[in-house]
Amino acid sequence: MLFNQIIGQQHIINLLKRSADHDRIAHAQLFVGANGVGTLASAIAYAQYILCNHNETCDARVAKLQHPDLHFAFPTAVNDNVKKHPVSKLFLKDWRIFVKENPYGSLFQWYQRLGIENKQGQIGVDEAEEIVNAIKLKSYEGGYKIMIIWMAEKMNNAAANKLLKLLEEPPAKTIFLLIVEKPELLINTILSRCQILEFPLLSDENITEALIDRENSFPAEAKKIAYSAEGSYQKALELLKSEGNDKEYEQLFITWVRAAFKAKGNPTVIQDLIGWSEMIGKMGREKQKQFLNFCLQFFRQALLYNYGAKDLVFYNSQTDGFSLKKFAPFIHSGNIEAINAELNDTIYHIERNGNAKLILLDTSIKLTRLLHSKEQETTP
Repeated sequence: MLFNQIIGQQHIINLLKRSADHDRIAHAQLFVGANGVGTLASAIAYAQYILCNHNETCDARVAKLQHPDLHFAFPTAVNDNVKKHPVSKLFLKDWRIFVKENPYGSLFQWYQRLGIENKQGQIGVDEAEEIVNAIKLKSYEGGYKIMIIWMAEKMNNAAANKLLKLLEEPPAKTIFLLIVEKPELLINTILSRCQILEFPLLSDENITEALIDRENSFPAEAKKIAYSAEGSYQKALELLKSEGNDKEYEQLFITWVRAAFKAKGNPTVIQDLIGWSEMIGKMGREKQKQFLNFCLQFFRQALLYNYGAKDLVFYNSQTDGFSLKKFAPFIHSGNIEAINAELNDTIYHIERNGNAKLILLDTSIKLTRLLHSKEQETTP
C-alpha cells in the first residue's frame, strides 16, 4: 500500500511524510476515523514509507505485509480452525488476503472472513503477550520495528493494562500505530500516551473519482453513490453492489412505507407489517443491509426534495402510482434524524446476528409514528 493509493486524506499524508522525512516520528500514534476513510490503508502506507527509508516502492515484502519488522494485531476469536487461544499470528494468511482485497474493509467483513461474524472478537491478554514478545526482538534489518494494532478499541482491560508500560517506554526505534473508530472505548491511560491524528470523512469528489478509477463506474452512477456514501469508501462499495437491485428494493421500500403510514390507528394493517418483516427477514444478512442502506438513501432524497434542493435529487421512481413529490413532505427536520438513527440501529443489530424479523418489525412500528410526526415536533 503506497501513499499514492490512498483515497483523499492529502493533509494527513503530508503530515505523515513530513514526520518521517524530519525523523520526528512519535513512538505511539492513534489514527482515529470512521470505517471507510482510510485509517488502515494510511497506516500501512506510512509503515512502508518508514521501513523503506522514505522510498515508497523499495520493498515488495511490505506490500505483501510480510516484512519481518512490520507486525499486526487485530480482533480475533476462536473459529473452525483455531479452537483456543486465538491470536493474530494464527490468522495472518487471512489478514493478508483481507487487506489485499479491500484495505477499506470493515470489522464485520473481517469477522466474516474468519467465520466469526456471530461472535464478539477482541484483542485479549494473550495477544498483548504476543505484542510484547514481538517488540522485544531486535529489528531484523537494524531499523524501525512497527506494530499496527487495528481496531484497538477491541482491547480488553487486561490487554490494555499489559501494554501501558510498553507504550510509555518502548524500545528504541519502535513505533506503535493504533487504529480506532471509537476512541472513547479506549482506556484514558492509552489515549494519553498516543499522538492523535483525526481522519476526516472523504469528500464526494474523492469517492466519485475512486469509483470511476477503481471500479469502472459510470460518472453519473459514481456521483450518485458518492453522495449517499456519507464520506465512507467502504459504504460506497456496498452501495455499488446493491445498484442492480434498486428496482426490487424500491418496491419493497414503497410497500413498507405505505403500510407503516396506514398502520397508525389501524391495528389490522399491523399484519401487513408483520408479513413484510417476515419477507425481508428471509433475505440473507448482506442483502438486508443493502436494502436498509437503500432506504437511508431514499429518505435523504425525499428530504432534499422537500426542502427544494432538487439539483441534488437523482431519484426517478420505477414504480407506477408512486410520486416522490407526494412522499417528500412526510420527511422533514422533525423526523429525519430519528429515521436515520433507527435504520442505522437496525443495520447494527442485524450485523450482530439479531433476530431480523423482530428487529425489522420493531423498526416498522417506530416508522409508523415517525411518518406521522409534524415538522415542528422534536422527535426523540
